[in-house]
Order: sequence, then structure tokens, then C-alpha cells
Amino acid sequence: MSRSLSRRSVLATTAAAATAAAVAPLATATATTAHAAPTLPNGTSKDKVLVVGMDGLRHDVIAAADAPHLTSMMANGTYGTSLLYANPMAATSSGPGWSTISTGVWPDKHGVKENSFAGKNYAQYPGFLARLAQVRPQLSTYAAVDWKPLDAQGTVTPGADAKLVLDGDRDGYTGHDATIAAETESILRNQNPDVLFVYFGQTDIAGHNSGAASAAYRQAIEVQDGYLGRLLAAIKARPSYATERWTVIVTTDHGHTDSGGHGGSAIEERRTFVLAQGPGIAAGARPADTRLVDVAATVFKQLGIAPDPAWGLDGKPIQERSTDPFEALHPALSGRVDETGIPAGVLGWTHTAPSGWSVVNSAMGTGGVTEWRGWSFATDEFWSRSQRDQSRELNVRSRGVFAVADSDEWDDKASSGPYDSTLVTPAYAVAGKSTVTLGLTTLYRQEGSQSARILASWNGGTPVEVKRYTSDVISQPQSLTLNVPSGAANVSFRFHYTGSNNWYWVIDGVKVTTG
Repeated sequence: MSRSLSRRSVLATTAAAATAAAVAPLATATATTAHAAPTLPNGTSKDKVLVVGMDGLRHDVIAAADAPHLTSMMANGTYGTSLLYANPMAATSSGPGWSTISTGVWPDKHGVKENSFAGKNYAQYPGFLARLAQVRPQLSTYAAVDWKPLDAQGTVTPGADAKLVLDGDRDGYTGHDATIAAETESILRNQNPDVLFVYFGQTDIAGHNSGAASAAYRQAIEVQDGYLGRLLAAIKARPSYATERWTVIVTTDHGHTDSGGHGGSAIEERRTFVLAQGPGIAAGARPADTRLVDVAATVFKQLGIAPDPAWGLDGKPIQERSTDPFEALHPALSGRVDETGIPAGVLGWTHTAPSGWSVVNSAMGTGGVTEWRGWSFATDEFWSRSQRDQSRELNVRSRGVFAVADSDEWDDKASSGPYDSTLVTPAYAVAGKSTVTLGLTTLYRQEGSQSARILASWNGGTPVEVKRYTSDVISQPQSLTLNVPSGAANVSFRFHYTGSNNWYWVIDGVKVTTG
């Protein structure tokens, strides 16, 4: 976002609670540079969570900065990196980014597409502090932000028992970040909060003013790393620390270009991460299936709260791995062959199918781009780098490795004949069952005469079409329930795609259940 820098006095603002849920009266801070922290209700939980948001922090720059506390958390916790959406789903801006973090759902649900917050749907998809005020009102909660829209628009602060809201756009973020760090440190040391969300904005300002490749940007990371260290030390200094179970999560809303700026579809603008340490969270883990929506789900998990399916969360706790069959393919991923625009070091595709699966290319044309000849298995970074701004960035509900049939990219090199490829699942036992349900996630773009069909084969017999796609499906869960024919012992599914320099079909999260 564009932010103006002016005087750097510290001004605390107060506002009424923005939720009608059962929330305790809001405590506020006084408007001076050295004010007393607000008094929170006494906490009731031994499970406690601190979420630290660092705006516009590109994770691949952390290693070049002097950031010992972030580095220590990476060693002692789980660190998952991923890519954001881009337009037309939403811009890589702070409004959509923090909405995604706070609500645990993607922009096609929470409705925030850019920094005007037009279309926000927090009534249906509130932030995690507002959820906690509804389902666990006895928790003691706190929020501190210095990008005011996070309060004024209701993105983060609703539900908090106390909040500190500063205006970094007007006053500058350097001083306000310091105030947020000091007040949060005081609350952690001297009070008994259960859940805290604190936000630091200067990394984004440094990115805008100097670029992500600059010394100023690295210095901003170092300052915020110091704040993180103070908060971690305050937690450990608590007299009751030995009997408490603390989870600390650090995350960001978007990346930055090397020269500075964000909002577009470049890989550098789309970079995000979730870094967490706490009970049940593996040390040193580097999962490939983590997404930005996982912050809220992790908060709930660490507090022992099972989300209601009606909440519609898109995230999962950071310690829970995807069971998708394609995740086993990570060791088989290779670098580019014909896709010369993708950096050589990005290992992100293979034609090797998971165990029990197969790809049938007997009707496939010849030539074309090697990586996309028939159904392939790829990562978000590799596939979305193949061509920007054709909605490949919208594959948000896929995780890790997914299957993709892409006639558009295949035809970028001389070829003859049609694109005609079939992905075949293993046979699943259905004997004695009345129904079988195929669940998956799909990103599909329709064009021209291309076709995308799901077929079922009972007992290895002739495949029968059970679903056909004829219009766009932008990264949505799908569920197809079939009656099991009499005498059927097993069923396999086929994903048959044909095209001629048209678009693509992605599937992920394949799961077959019987009932």
C-alpha cells in the first residue's frame, strides 16, 4: 500500500468494540509516548497464543538480515512458505492479506480485494479474535496495530478486550512500532493475557521507500526481530511460565519487489510465510503445504477449539499435514526443461504419478512443452511462474503438489495433434457400500472446444462419465457422490482433459470415502 510519512509523534486512538458478540468492555490506552498499558481481564487459560504480524516482510530476505530471533524460531518451530493469490481474486495488498490472516479464509469468501475494503464480509467471516469472543468469551485478549484500517475496518481488533490503535500513516511507523512493542512487552510481563495480536508496519515502509533488496529493508527486519525477541523474553520471564503452554506465530500479509512495491502478480510480491512454535508444533519442519489461511486455524488448535464447519475456514493447523496422494511426489520434482522463464533452481514438476495412479497419453499429440505434455504434477511456484496473469495465481486451495493438465502452456512449443490426457486413480474398495464420494479441489478455466470429464470405472469395466465441466471453477472444493451398483467391488476414477491451446484443469486434495 502507499503510505505517507510525516511527523513521528505517538498517538493512541480509542474506538468502541466493532462486534456485537459477547465481549468484555474495551480497555484503552492513554495518548502519550510513555503511557501505562491498559488493564486486561485476568486470563483463564494455560494455553496461550501470541500472533506477531510484520507487514510486507519478504521471507527470502530474512537470511540476509541479522535476525537471530526469527532464525531461532525457524529452528525450534515450523516454517511454511507459500504464495498469495493475485488479481482478479485480490491484489497483493495489506487489506486482503491481513483479512486472509485474521479470518482464515481466502478473499473469495472474506470479500476484501484491495485496500478500500469494499465488499468485506466480516459478518460471515469474522477475525479470529471476534470468533474467540463468541465461543470463548472468558479468554483475555489484546490487539495492537498502527495501520489504522485494521481497526477502523474491523479486520483484526473486534473481539479484543483491550487494544492499542496508532496512526502510522500520519505519524510514521518507527515510533509507533516501538510503542506497540513496549506496551505488549509490559502486558506479557505484568498481566495475564491469553491471546494477543500485535502488528509492526515499518518493514512495509522500508520496502516501499528503498526496495526489498536494500540495506534499509534489512535494517527494518532487524529492528522488528529485536521487538520479537523482547516479546519472547517477556513470555519466558512470566512467573507462571513453567505451567503455561505458549504458542508464538509470526506471519506477513504480502511480499515486495526488489525495487519496492506490491499489489501485482510477481512472485516476489506474492511471497508469504507462517512461522510457529509451541506445543505439538514440530521443530525445524519446512512443510510445503502451509498456506496463509492457516494462521487462524492454528490459533484455534492451540487453544483446544474445534472450528465449527459452519465457519467455513479454508485453513488448517500448521502442524497438520495434507494427506493428498500428490504430496508423496516432492522427492521426484525436477527443474525446468523447456520453461526457460522459470529459474533453474526451482524444482517443481514431474510426470511421475503417485503410487497406484497412472497417466494415459495414448491419444496425446506430439511435441509441445515437455513439462506440460499430458497430466503433470507441479507446485504453485513452478506452475504459476510459467505464465503470469492468466489466473494460475488463483490456485489458492491447492496445497503442495497438485495435478495439472495445461493445453495452453503445452502449445507454447511446436506440436502436432490434440492435447488428450487421462489421469487414472487407483481402484477403491466399495463392496457392501451403498455410496462412494469423490472429493477434490478444482481450478478449471473453460475455453473453446476443450473438455474436462470425470469418469468412473466399476470393477475395471468401461469408464462412464459422471461429471463434465463446461464453465470456470476457480479453486473450489468439489464433492461427487455416486450410488454403488449391485455387485461392484471397486471403483476407479479418470480425469480426462482435451484441448487445443485452450486453458487448463487442476485437481488436488483427492479423497474417496464410502458410506
